Order: sequence, then C-alpha cells, then structure tokens
Amino acid sequence: MTKYIFITGGVCSGLGKGIAASSMGMLLKSAGFKVGILKLDPYFNIDPGTMSPYQHGEVFVTKDGAETDLDLGNYERFIDVELTALSSISSGKIYNDVLNKERRGDYLGGTIQVVPHITDTIKRFVRESAKKLKVDIMICEVGGTVGDIEGEPYLEAARQMHREEGSENILFVHLVLLPYLKASKELKTKPAQASIKELRRSGISPDIILCRADEKIKKEHLKKISLFGDVDEEAVIAAETVSTIYEVPLNFDKYNVTGLICKRLNSKCKKVNLTNWKNLIKVINSDLKEVKIALVGKYVELEDAYFSVIEAVKSAGYANNVKVNIIWVDSEKLENKQKSEKEWKKLKKAQGVIVMGGFGLRGIEGKITTAKYARENKIPYLGICLGMQIAVIEFARNVLNLKDANSLEFNKKTKQPVINLMEDQKGILKKGGTMRLGNYECELKKGSEVQKVYKKDKILERHRHRYEFNSKYKKEIEKAGLKIVGENPKTGLCEIVELNGHPWFVGVQFHPEFKSRPTKPHPLFDGLIKAVIK
Repeated sequence: MTKYIFITGGVCSGLGKGIAASSMGMLLKSAGFKVGILKLDPYFNIDPGTMSPYQHGEVFVTKDGAETDLDLGNYERFIDVELTALSSISSGKIYNDVLNKERRGDYLGGTIQVVPHITDTIKRFVRESAKKLKVDIMICEVGGTVGDIEGEPYLEAARQMHREEGSENILFVHLVLLPYLKASKELKTKPAQASIKELRRSGISPDIILCRADEKIKKEHLKKISLFGDVDEEAVIAAETVSTIYEVPLNFDKYNVTGLICKRLNSKCKKVNLTNWKNLIKVINSDLKEVKIALVGKYVELEDAYFSVIEAVKSAGYANNVKVNIIWVDSEKLENKQKSEKEWKKLKKAQGVIVMGGFGLRGIEGKITTAKYARENKIPYLGICLGMQIAVIEFARNVLNLKDANSLEFNKKTKQPVINLMEDQKGILKKGGTMRLGNYECELKKGSEVQKVYKKDKILERHRHRYEFNSKYKKEIEKAGLKIVGENPKTGLCEIVELNGHPWFVGVQFHPEFKSRPTKPHPLFDGLIKAVIK
C-alpha cells in the first residue's frame, strides 16, 4: 500500500515547500524507498504553459511533454528522477474533468459541488498517480498558503484521505515562517502558531513542523511551537536559511527527518547515504576560482524565469571546480540607445554567454547582436531553443549577407525565413499544450564537439517550440561554416548547430537545462564551462 506525505505552507508564500518536498524525497529515496512526488496547484489554469514567466517563473517540461510548475525541476534535480504529467495537478485540470463528466451526464442530473465531486476527483488523481508510478511513498506538495480560499478543496481531500487510508499511511508536514523583528531583535512564533490553528480548522493536525527563519532558531522557539502546535518536540525542525538549497537535505538529515517519517508511517528504512551530496557541498563552500557567464534574456528581472538554466550552469561550474558568477543582461536594453551602453559593459565582462529561450519579438535584436559579438570575438556561446535560432539568423545576416534573414515568428513577410514554422504547427490556433513538447531523439555527427562531450551518438532531449531551422538553407549555411551536427532521425529536424573554428559556439533547439543534476551536470553546460576555463 502506498503511503502519502502532504506538505502544506503557512504564514506566507515563497518559503520553500518545493525544496522541502524535494529534500524529503531525496532522503527517502536514499533510504531505499521508491518515491513519487506530486504538485497540487490551486490555480485554474490547466497548466503554466500559457502563463507569463513573471507570473509563475519558468515552465518546466517533463519527458512526456507536460508543461509544469518550476517546482518539478527541483523535484527532478534533488531526487534524480524523470517525472511525467502524473506529477502535476491543477484546479484547472480537476474542474475540467468534473465539468466534462457533467456535460456527458455521468452524474445523472445531480447537483455538482466542491464536496464531494471536486474533492473526490482530487483524491482519485492522487491515488491513480501513485498506482501508475508504483511507488512506496507519494509526496504531495499543496501549492499556496493555508488560509487561501482556492486551496481549501485540496486540504479537505487530504483530510478525507487521512480518514480513509488510516493514520499509519498519511503524514502531514507543515512549513511555517518565524519572522525576525529588528526592533526587538527576536524571532516571533505567533504567526506559526496561528498558521497551525488555521490548518486545524481544516481538520488537519501536522505531524512534522518545519520552521523557516533567516536568523538562528533557539531551542526555546522550537519548544514553544511544540507546545502550542501539539507536536512532539523532536518533530519540530529548524529550517534556517542556508548558503545553498542543496544543504537543506543535509540539515533535515541532521534532525533525523527520515527516521521521523518512517516511525510515523510504520516503515522500515535503510541508512541514508549522502556521500555525493556532502561532496557537492564541500565543493560549493570551497574557495573556488570565479568565471563570469552572461545570461541574456528578456525576463532577467525575475531569476525564477530561468531557474533551471541557473542551476545547470552553476552545477557545471562545481563539476569543474569553479564558481559561476552570473551576469544578467537584458536583451531588450541592448536595443535601446539610452540603456545599451550599461548592458554592453556587463556583457563584455563575461567569459561565456548563454542566450536563453523565449517567445515574441521583444528583445530579439539584442539577442542577435549578442550572438554576433560572441561569434566574432570567440566568446564561448550556448544558444538554448530560441538561442539556437538567434545564432542561425545572425549567421545568415552577417556571414551569408542575407540581410532580410529572420524567423517567421518575428516577421511574417520576410523573404529569407531561415527559421520556419514547423509543418505540424500550421493551422494550430490554441496556445496551451500545442507545441513540440517533451523528449525527442537526436543523432549526433561523429567528430563534432557536441558528440565528444555527450560521448554517445544518440541522445534524448526535451523540447518546447513551434519554429524550426529551415532546411532549404542547410547547404548554404554549412558551406559557410555553421554546421548542423545534430538531427532528429525521423523528421530530419535540425537539433544542434556548431560553428567551425570557434572555441565553443553551440546552439540547440531543445532545453538541456531540464536534464541537468547538481552532481551530474549536463554535457552541454559542462562543455561551455570547460571552454571558458581552457
């Protein structure tokens, strides 16, 4: 029988429920359990695929093409698994399922209500995910904050599951904030106490309480929360801010979180092995040489918009015993005469450049000039998705002298569409879930730089795009030195371009950042860092 852990948050959002869930998942996997993990998002979007990065951070794509919350990226990186659509549920999906059944007459004319119809559907989705994944423990992170109206059906569903599955099969973890008041120079536990009471109003009593704070948490604070929260003192965990998110599992292990969970769920577990993780933290905390990498995009004000890229390039740095200092460059400002001077100064300090993905015309010309700068000055360059298309457009304009070269996404009337709309995308009007999504094969050209770093001839990588390289220009572009070194074996779609005679100038149509891990960096990011420090 699968056992379930529900993780909720209180006091405020952004406390790190996703990191807590990921850390517990990693510890339980190390203890010998098959772990599943599931995000329960209260928003009414079907998924984050059509949401602005400013609204919800990056869209993380699973191997089967589900567009999901960025927390799934943390789940994958910490637990080292490849997740699927089974790990993501939204209120939009739940209500859509219920309303479709109502339209079909499945409810035989009955009145549709939040209880039992919505809550039953939530429970069914959770249980079906656990059954299909065949896991020992399913970790369910409830999005939002306790007290949010939109999150109440999820708490009610969790309460009902506790009654139906039995107390030995359900565990509740509540993450709370202990704010620090500078005036009185003390941490306050009252907001945490209030949050626990609010959770109890939903019929749920926490088994483990994680206390977040930016300051040192004293034992007296933990005792007070234990008393007023009616939780064993050993189950009140100090989750203080650490230098890197990858220290969180080590902190949890210090408090024997795995043992607490196993005891509460009446499960036997092996001794947790965190050797690789401890070695990673040693490297992170070492006095490392610094390398400067420019991340060029249009959502640079919000780092969460490129969270997986950030973690991928940092992990590649650690693997090569260097610390990556990220320089944020706004591609839109590079186009602005009044603002470009400051952005160009930042860009020219970088030893390597990553041009990131995105949609729409805004900031495109700034990205094109960035690719030109990196190509001409032999600065190591990695173009991701749109970043590959940018490299092709720039090369066509400035090397092949095709002055009108462009993508049909940006200029429908261009006479030289080096980037074309994919054939299977023509006629599609809906935005959500309609792109080329998920894992696709790519064959690598033997002897190419990317083939050397991958050390294999065939790869699987995740995609999220509508436009592709126009194969009509293949001979012309390759003859001039920009080689196509990766292609989809079934469609012939260009997946990777590489520039001859350059230390590292690579563009990929997919998103390699999604498959990078803290202790196993992705080959392309590793190749970029190696080219920088060579």
